[in-house]
Amino acid sequence: MKRRNFLRNATAVAGVSGSAPLFFATAAPLDADEPAAGSGQTVRLAEYAAALRSEEIPAEIIQRAKDCITDTVAVILFGGQFPWSKMIIAQAQRMGSGGKSAILGTGSLVTAPAAALAHGALTHAFEQDNLTLPDSGAHPGAALLSSGLAIGQERGASGRDLLTAFVTGAEVMIRIGLATKRTNEERGFHAPGTVGSFGAAVAGGKLMKLDAAKMTNALGIAASTSGGLLEFARSGNGAMVKRLHLGRAAEGGVLAASLAADGFTGPTTAIEGRAGFLKAFCNESDASLLTQGLGKNFASSTILLKRFACHITAHCAVQAIGELRARHKITGSDVESIQVDGSRRMSTVNNIPKPPDILIGQFSIPFCVAVAMYRNAVDPYSFDDAATRDAAIMALASKVKMSAVAGQSEADVAANVTITLKDGRVLTQRVTEFLGTPSHPLTGKELREKFGLLTQKHPKQQMQRIYDRLQSLETEKNLDWLRV
Repeated sequence: MKRRNFLRNATAVAGVSGSAPLFFATAAPLDADEPAAGSGQTVRLAEYAAALRSEEIPAEIIQRAKDCITDTVAVILFGGQFPWSKMIIAQAQRMGSGGKSAILGTGSLVTAPAAALAHGALTHAFEQDNLTLPDSGAHPGAALLSSGLAIGQERGASGRDLLTAFVTGAEVMIRIGLATKRTNEERGFHAPGTVGSFGAAVAGGKLMKLDAAKMTNALGIAASTSGGLLEFARSGNGAMVKRLHLGRAAEGGVLAASLAADGFTGPTTAIEGRAGFLKAFCNESDASLLTQGLGKNFASSTILLKRFACHITAHCAVQAIGELRARHKITGSDVESIQVDGSRRMSTVNNIPKPPDILIGQFSIPFCVAVAMYRNAVDPYSFDDAATRDAAIMALASKVKMSAVAGQSEADVAANVTITLKDGRVLTQRVTEFLGTPSHPLTGKELREKFGLLTQKHPKQQMQRIYDRLQSLETEKNLDWLRV
């Protein structure tokens, strides 16, 4: 049976239009309509986060959080096998020895910041971690579980504590992401790295039981740990660093919460202030979205789970390819050309016909579409580095042409796919929301299938037990058992 439709609580995304001039801090007085220190949205978000109780969270939102956490654990276990992941694990083990927090899949116990760094990077290691729709730029599992599990294991938290911290962090982080209107990426920032530290700080601060004043400081400190550049997508190399962005966001959030707990301070207008996060990182923003629906609607309802090991902008096109293949019994060798129409972002940033490696390949819509024509896109092992050296796949990727649809917003990942076959037939398919999005959520069976695919190299019975315990996380007295 399908999970409940969570879209009804989704916060609307404002359209992105134009760009504002670059901001330079000066000694000018505050604008007349700018809130005085201590009275703005940063404080309101912190007050909400400190006050939210587990019993105030609807059952369907708790289930969404459990699904997201379950998904993230599997993604971490899968992500640890790659060379870039092993480098970060080794770094975390060196700098964090002697702690109580696990690095899943390694048997290692390290300090909380080191565990958060490793898990954030492993979650984002292979383009399978969860996001939101509308697209806020936030990656909930990577930021929130990475920090929450690390601090929860360090401090003896329960499963219910972790769930409450996860939802609380999501409510703040997703709203901050929406307020950016995704124009942080217009400046060259990688959105998850810029907003993730806020969510990680709130999740960690919730587990540390920070009051409103200290939670405000945690947000103020987290703002100065934001970062991550998109140059890897422009230069066509160095994409390992993309994985680091989520690790640093989770690590920065743990640092922010820990310092705030000790009395370290940060600016109380760190998000909305004249030299705050939104002005410094974004060409355009909407600070009103920071608190829109706060305490009434749950932004956590917008969390989506991926099915394919590729960038979110490719998901609708890849699903369309799968549906056309199944319906017409075709494969890549039957194809003359493919046309994909979507947003301007899809037709430019993600239009990479000849990716040099799998890291860039997963960011490329033409490559992902070509893989889906020849392989089973649901199997994460279909997206291996050998695919970038497969002559048939790369030849087809060069035949994928992309165009922008007039009026389609940057946040809209819908795709129109047209396949012209060698026999002259023309097949079309439009996908507006892929399976895994809030209005088309994965069923329990489908989530278990993904969990199994991602953890197939681990003992099957052990993985089944972990899945079941994660789906009953609110009953767990501690988190010590989650040390695979």
